[in-house]
Amino acid sequence: MSREGVDHALRRLRDERDRISASLLDLDGHHGSRLLEGARLTGETWRRWENAKAGMLALWTLFEAYQRVLDTATELRERSRHPDADTLVELSALLSGPSVELPEEEVPLRERTLLGPRGRRVTLEEAVTLMIDAFEFVKGEVAAADAAWSELLMPLAEVEQCWRETARLAHSLDGTRHPDLDRIGRELTALGRVVRTDPLSLVKNGRADTSRLDRVRSALTALGDELAGVARIRDAYEQHVARVTATIEEVEETERRALEAYATVLVKIQSPNVPEPARDLAVRLRDRLTALERLREAGRWVEAAGRFAELERAAEEALTRACGDLRLSAGLLDRRAELRGRLEAYRAKAARLGMDEDERLAALYGAARDVLWTAPCDLRAATAMVKEYLHAVSACEKETGTPR
Repeated sequence: MSREGVDHALRRLRDERDRISASLLDLDGHHGSRLLEGARLTGETWRRWENAKAGMLALWTLFEAYQRVLDTATELRERSRHPDADTLVELSALLSGPSVELPEEEVPLRERTLLGPRGRRVTLEEAVTLMIDAFEFVKGEVAAADAAWSELLMPLAEVEQCWRETARLAHSLDGTRHPDLDRIGRELTALGRVVRTDPLSLVKNGRADTSRLDRVRSALTALGDELAGVARIRDAYEQHVARVTATIEEVEETERRALEAYATVLVKIQSPNVPEPARDLAVRLRDRLTALERLREAGRWVEAAGRFAELERAAEEALTRACGDLRLSAGLLDRRAELRGRLEAYRAKAARLGMDEDERLAALYGAARDVLWTAPCDLRAATAMVKEYLHAVSACEKETGTPR
């Protein structure tokens, strides 16, 4: 190699050394490297970081060997402005020959002996290639862990904050820990430990899997919504009580009317075939409201809210049942009243048409009237008799040609 060739090679190699040194320092100081170095790692992340640290140590060792050769060549070149032929040969050997001794861990297994690895030397160019490969491996491991943490730590912090807020709300409601909140808290603690110590175990297909965090967040959101509903009931308790009390009073009044209608039906209607109305619906609802008041006084709002929702549903169901009972009994009485009204209306119609003296019509009317105004009334027979009388009046009307 000529003097000009040596000088050109030294300039290029020194520039390359400076860039390698800067890259190594950047990797050492990278945020991901500092996180990995400072964290108490476990599992997959610990295993991969141990390998990366070993790779980084070997990389620095190789770089130092590379730099020693370059420093030796630089010092040799600076001894004379016009080096002789022997010096140029020595410089050429350093700059282009196998002058860099590999660290022991870099010697392939096939080149080792029972007494240890045999010394192996590579050229400066080969050393750079080896350093590039090692750098890419370490960088990849650091980048993978850093990316996993970037995707996991912020969502984890948000979920943990959500849990704290939900815990404060739960404590304000009954002064105790909600069982679901404790369960979610234990799950979140375990998940947080994995995120902080072994983020790479949560990586799937190159991306951090946040599905477990998402499930915890969803559970917390649902619980928070439930507790917020409890808080709303607590803050408007008197209004809620007034509303359910009004429903209970309506149940009581409807229940009373249904029982009265049923008693009347038993007397007025023959074989009514209706079930006896429910009794004491309102009484049982009031007992539940009293028990609810005791929970309120004890400050057990979470339990009270659940019981209150059940009481509201029970009150609506009781009202529906009482109204149904009333309709069953009152319907029979209404049916009798309807038949009476239709019978009298057609009798008036027959009188207007001049058929009030018709013996057949009079007999049909009398028979129907006797059934309808006799207690207990046979509604089936009365329905048939009224229908027969109505048809008879209509038939007479057609026969006489008198318009309706």
